Amino acid sequence: MGGELEEVSAAVVSCGRCPRLVAWREAAAAAPPARFRGETYWARPVPGFGDPAARLLIVGLAPAANGGNRTGRIFTGDPSGDWLYRALHRAGFANQPVSRAIDDGLELAGCYITAVVHCAPPDNKPLPEERDRCLGYLSAELSALPAVEIILALGGFAWDGVLRAVGERGRGRPVFGHGAVARVGAGRYTLLGSYHPSQRNTSTGLLTEAALDEIFTTTRRLLGSGAR
Repeated sequence: MGGELEEVSAAVVSCGRCPRLVAWREAAAAAPPARFRGETYWARPVPGFGDPAARLLIVGLAPAANGGNRTGRIFTGDPSGDWLYRALHRAGFANQPVSRAIDDGLELAGCYITAVVHCAPPDNKPLPEERDRCLGYLSAELSALPAVEIILALGGFAWDGVLRAVGERGRGRPVFGHGAVARVGAGRYTLLGSYHPSQRNTSTGLLTEAALDEIFTTTRRLLGSGAR
């Protein structure tokens, strides 16, 4: 199982299918904001991260230009990650509430984190064709994570990406919402929706820490009841 994930991660890191994203991630590394000046950026596609025996898969949109694109680990070193890892720590999925660098000792238990698109996109907006080129990696991660029962989609883009990855593309697809729950993939997975912990959502109060904690309370309840 771990070997399969390593193969998927290696394929992700070596990917150069999207010229626009390649150019953007490298440009972000070449001209960082003052607070990160002098740091060496990862500036490559960012692979998933976590427990190979995970029952929970968390799917985000894409790495942040000065977050995962800088550190080399998904949701690490940016405000969205600060919110997510605090919540994961409170819920017992992470051994610490802070994630600043790839070598900071963070470990996940029962949880794996990835994204629909593995390169930082301009304005956090991947193009449809860029999403589609990357979807195969999400499908491969699901295949390499056979214990996954719950998929938590952070935001509508991730929700749509998961549905596409598991073959839900026709009419009557489940609609995204914070706290939305659906059975997908021919009943193989329970898909749970949450607002993305982006600065826009957290600064406006659309997503609060209590609301994010409630999502993980629901996740724990579903796992305890046997989501399958």
